[in-house]
Amino acid sequence: MFLVAGGIGVLAVAVSAILGPKKPSRTKLMPYESGNDPEGSARERFPVHFYLVAMLFIVFDIETAFFYPLAVAYKKLGVFAFWEALTFVILVLVGYFYILKKGVLEWR
Repeated sequence: MFLVAGGIGVLAVAVSAILGPKKPSRTKLMPYESGNDPEGSARERFPVHFYLVAMLFIVFDIETAFFYPLAVAYKKLGVFAFWEALTFVILVLVGYFYILKKGVLEWR
């Protein structure tokens, strides 16, 4: 298994070296996809808005991973699975409404 994983990693690096850009320019080497010059300093603090959205995304991401086993065992769980999934969706929506009410998604 480790040989397969290592082989995939080596293959990915080799393919990117073969198919990657041959003449890198200043714009291509910039860390931003847009090609714009970075603004501000790397020492700036992130606003709290960023952390609220990030935490909500992580909660959603982790809970979504639990939908797969729920879907696999849906027939065995019956109505319980439906109410569990509905409860999850409602809780995530409550979180989204909370950050909307706080104005977190209004980036200044």
